[in-house]
Amino acid sequence: MSEIRIVAKGLGFPEGPVAMADGSVILVEINGGWVTRVAADGTVTRLGQPAGGPNGLAMGPDGALYCCNNGGARYIPGHFAGQGPSADYVSGSIQRVDPVSGARETLFTQASDHKLSAPNDIVFDRHGGYYFTDLGKRYPHSRDHGGLYYVAPGGGAVQTLAYPILSANGVGLSPDEQTIYVADTESARLWAFDLASPGVLKPAPAPSPHGGRFLGGLPTFSRFDSLAVLASGNIAVATLVTGQITTFAPDGRVLHQVAMPCTHPTNICFGGPDMRTASITLSGVGELAQMQWPEPGLRLNFQQ
Repeated sequence: MSEIRIVAKGLGFPEGPVAMADGSVILVEINGGWVTRVAADGTVTRLGQPAGGPNGLAMGPDGALYCCNNGGARYIPGHFAGQGPSADYVSGSIQRVDPVSGARETLFTQASDHKLSAPNDIVFDRHGGYYFTDLGKRYPHSRDHGGLYYVAPGGGAVQTLAYPILSANGVGLSPDEQTIYVADTESARLWAFDLASPGVLKPAPAPSPHGGRFLGGLPTFSRFDSLAVLASGNIAVATLVTGQITTFAPDGRVLHQVAMPCTHPTNICFGGPDMRTASITLSGVGELAQMQWPEPGLRLNFQQ
């Protein structure tokens, strides 16, 4: 395994990295509300104005970034993640972000029958529609549920695909786009949802709690965050607490784990000419790391 290189430091709980064609990485800083560009030389440029809790990013077919915004969270020193909603929290949202200026346009704050609580991660299919997860919000004695959603090409309404899910986080499509993977944070379980067509699930029978197939987990306590699918079809899951990237086979076997210099690696994306440059957000220490991965990542739809 290659050496891990720290590209940038001093970031406020970085997440949602997107590899750009010029070697830069655009990511979000949840603690601070920024969309931020990190140049190949490590220069950090914050784009536009901070707002809410930008969480996941993906490049859309129109060349804009699409952002899952969790609406804002309250941060307490010594805690890695937001401890309940911020004082100005109203709802989560899906936003369209200009990758140059950082200007944001709010597209959705509502699914068909409930508000978006805390949208978390997003992936586009080859048709230009997108799937996104909602982590839900934690309160002292209750919580909003999470879920899996879809927006058809051209926009329209947010379709609820699987609800409730305890804490839906990472999301990714298999190379053939017949399966969508969802990482559940609190249960540290990886789920697979089979697709009948874009935005239409083939629900697994009972005892599935939400229509997904249980794919895999780990024997020791951890939490799952975001994920990235590899060109081979394997799934790399950012694993919190143990501080690793865990790679699962599509049949659920754990293939290997790569230790990170942080207990909270939250996200991984792939770029470079051979798609083996892995950019990893180390949120516990506020850094962006890079390394050469042993196999190439799957080139995302509309990736530059």
